[in-house]
Amino acid sequence: MTDHDERRRMMVDNHIRTSDVTKFPIIAAMLAVPRERYTPPALRETAYLGENLPIARGRVMLDPRTLAKMLDALEIQRGDVVLDIGCGPGYSAAVIARLAETVIAVEEDPALAAEAEATLAAEGVDNVAVLAAPLAQGAQRHGPYDVITVQGAAEDMPAAITDQLKDGGRIACLFEDGALGVCRIGVKAAGKVAWRYAFAAGAPVLPGFARAPAFVF
Repeated sequence: MTDHDERRRMMVDNHIRTSDVTKFPIIAAMLAVPRERYTPPALRETAYLGENLPIARGRVMLDPRTLAKMLDALEIQRGDVVLDIGCGPGYSAAVIARLAETVIAVEEDPALAAEAEATLAAEGVDNVAVLAAPLAQGAQRHGPYDVITVQGAAEDMPAAITDQLKDGGRIACLFEDGALGVCRIGVKAAGKVAWRYAFAAGAPVLPGFARAPAFVF
């Protein structure tokens, strides 16, 4: 067992299991995916800390607890097609790929998209397609989706994203709520998404997910 393998096990034991994430497929995926290989080289020693990691200006890789709790609440099934928005260097997509049939991972930062594609290929992850495109547009041509995950926060959720969710589909996103933030899970029925509170967590607002400024006379 390498040092990173041991740190990965400790991450799961100390940050995932203790957050009431007990579904075996999620635990197995978090144990199997080498988070350090998807982390910027300068930050690899911190890959397994329980915190968001900066990956670009105003962008983070969500901390393992937040990602695991999102996946736990979404109840991804083996046959699901998942849209992963803001995949960054690809870690979230690699974890989700172990739970779902197919992952469409969208990243608008060209360097991060290229890094994600290269790392996923090097790791043999063959059921993820990385698209370099604006996050707020999603990937309509591959939808509709059973599940959508948003790897960052929103003030407002673009209609273009929820339009790509199947009826009966689920979506997870962090929303700014005062100084902290909350994760909400949405379920689509009759063309509309109903949101519920899941847990507290925070991250920077993703490009295209900020609230439009109010018009003032």
